[in-house]
Amino acid sequence: MKLYLSVDMEGITGFADDQFVDSSKRHYRRGQSLMTAEANHVIGEAFEQGGKEIIVNDSHSKMNNLLIEELHTEAKLITGDVKPFSMVQGLNDSFTGAFFLGYHAQASQRGVMSHTMIFGVRTMYINDHEIGEMGFNAYVAGYYGVPVLMVSGDDETAKEAEALIPNVTTAIVKEQQSRSSALCLTPQKAGELLREKTKIALHNQQNVKPLIPPDHPVLRIEFANYGQAEWAALMPGATIEEGTTTVRFEANDILEAYRAMLVMTELAMRTAFC
Repeated sequence: MKLYLSVDMEGITGFADDQFVDSSKRHYRRGQSLMTAEANHVIGEAFEQGGKEIIVNDSHSKMNNLLIEELHTEAKLITGDVKPFSMVQGLNDSFTGAFFLGYHAQASQRGVMSHTMIFGVRTMYINDHEIGEMGFNAYVAGYYGVPVLMVSGDDETAKEAEALIPNVTTAIVKEQQSRSSALCLTPQKAGELLREKTKIALHNQQNVKPLIPPDHPVLRIEFANYGQAEWAALMPGATIEEGTTTVRFEANDILEAYRAMLVMTELAMRTAFC
């Protein structure tokens, strides 16, 4: 059994604002340790339940947050930036299942530090289906026939996962009070929950199907202001929908759509005077 772990940071217990997830802020070093500990709980239980190989992909910001010296010794880590497939780098059809840890709710929705890729994105669509990072990543997994077995984060993240992926196991390590406050489990209790939920997820894996992406998907990203849309539309094949801040791109498959999304959001971040 080969498993893939994509580990983000905003959904880790105890993290209520960017003090824990921004490398320039005072709680970031604590955040790295807590993030690594949550990953270790899942990795350790997965090995106990018969896992043979576990690949961990650091999926936050510059993607070099997980402390390899504290990571479970039998896991392998994908770390660093730039990655052609970002939060799902290295995922392919050799995996039995995927786990999304430390995830958060999509942009414009309730949830601790909710957003989609960058804070300039209001919402994102594949065809007419509104998605966030979780949905896009699950589609890439589904392209390879890999089901997402478990998602951890706050309660709003769990709701999003359950609506997206039937029979997925969710681990709620905190409950949002606002976008920058949360009722949190202690790290010890969060660890116990993550181990319990990992065991459940692996025993339940036959009941979870891959999220199959549409053929020739249309990617649409609504940005917060027109300058961001202008930058994003510089990508060949992308166009601004008239009278909106939404940029459209018609892709050959979900992999091309995903890479287009990465380019468009990177370009949009160049906008000044937001």
